[in-house]
Amino acid sequence: MVGIPEAFVRTTVEREGDGGAAWLAELPGIVEELLGRWDCVPDGAVTHGGVGLIVPVRRRTGEEAVLKVSFPHPGNVHEPDAFAAWGGRGAVLLYERDDERYAMLLERALPTTLAEVVDGDELLTVAGRLSRRLAVPAPPGLPRLSGQADVWEHQLRTDASELTHSLTPYVVDAALATVAELGRAQPDTVVHGDLHARNVLSADREPWLAVDPKGLAGDPAYDAGTLLKSRAFALLAADDLAAAVRRTLDVYAEAAGLDRERTRRWAQFHAVQASFWGRRHGFRLARGGPQLDLITQFADHLAGLLTLG
Repeated sequence: MVGIPEAFVRTTVEREGDGGAAWLAELPGIVEELLGRWDCVPDGAVTHGGVGLIVPVRRRTGEEAVLKVSFPHPGNVHEPDAFAAWGGRGAVLLYERDDERYAMLLERALPTTLAEVVDGDELLTVAGRLSRRLAVPAPPGLPRLSGQADVWEHQLRTDASELTHSLTPYVVDAALATVAELGRAQPDTVVHGDLHARNVLSADREPWLAVDPKGLAGDPAYDAGTLLKSRAFALLAADDLAAAVRRTLDVYAEAAGLDRERTRRWAQFHAVQASFWGRRHGFRLARGGPQLDLITQFADHLAGLLTLG
């Protein structure tokens, strides 16, 4: 029987409560059933992400793969749809899927993530080139980002009025303008939805492959905001933050083949969202205290810089 890492058990129960505990009780049996059905045997240490258990396996054919079983949640539904649309183009291959179990059998990549690349320009270039390759026509079943525009607008207005924050009306209005002008009419292409350096792995088949997509359809420039947020601590160390932010946008937009202004506007929208989200919910790295204050203040500063261009 495959063992479940204690850290995964703890964080799942903390996040999901009794529902998470019940799912964890069934998880070893689910894994055993899938191993048998897909004719695989465990082949390495079990790991995990935020919501999914990762079991390295070897297929009967000899291929190395991973079995991923995620906690049943609406945000995990369309991950296999994205992999299917890409067909291995810039992302790991999908071998098998069980949508009822929120499970997939995927190509095994290497453990090195893009986050371990020290050179910032190289990191941004790799991520941008992947974004360009992942922007394929979206299949009909993927949720459209344009459908979230009304929710985005309502939440931004509610947060701006209810929360204590230092964002100026001009900065909030710029995010609202992005929703109105870019959010409601978007290209019909596949968007990763969580493209950051830890979701890009080195591999043998290609140098770098994307993992853990949300599986959305919309504007590829939307992903720039997620990547920029993941670069927060690297940007904090910059001698000239404004210049570092401009460089980040320039390198990523060029590599991704995106309009630089459109990329900036989506990144600014994400920064404003992050500022409000941190004040309401905290972040995974900081739920409260001085570190949370530092991150939210940085999000405020970043949102302001991105508003100026």
